[in-house]
Amino acid sequence: MSSPHNKEDEVVATEAVDIGTLLAENASLQDRLLRALAEAENVRRRADRDMEETRKFAVAEFSRELLPILDNLQRVLDAKRRTENQVSDALVEGVTTTLRLFLQTLERFGIKKIAALGERFDPTLHEALMESADQSHPPGTVTQVLEEGFTIHGRLLRPARVVVAKPMRSDG
Repeated sequence: MSSPHNKEDEVVATEAVDIGTLLAENASLQDRLLRALAEAENVRRRADRDMEETRKFAVAEFSRELLPILDNLQRVLDAKRRTENQVSDALVEGVTTTLRLFLQTLERFGIKKIAALGERFDPTLHEALMESADQSHPPGTVTQVLEEGFTIHGRLLRPARVVVAKPMRSDG
């Protein structure tokens, strides 16, 4: 028969082995956790660097697209060397071309002009600066655009600042 001391010694020895195994496993898990945390931090830093680089290149591409507009503005200024009547015609043509190119460039980047003139006033897209007693338009219709509004990828960038037809008062 085994003595009670032998069973206690076996239990203590088994517990010592279990504690040793648990301590080794704990150290291994702590090491893996620290490595995983370090890797997560490295991934975050790489993502931040990549986002910053993407932002820089997006601005560069946008700027590159704007250069033809700058060129057209320069051409308009160069038109001063012509006769007075030619300058006026060249100026109008240059500004018209510049505006068209500028709007096309904005559209390539998802920036679109808000249609406002003749449309029903929409407070999510328009900012009413004045009301007019214009009987040729139904009340609540945009009769004049004072400043164009724009959206970027469907999100409001700037509201169109407009004049809206007000209801006619009936005296009586």
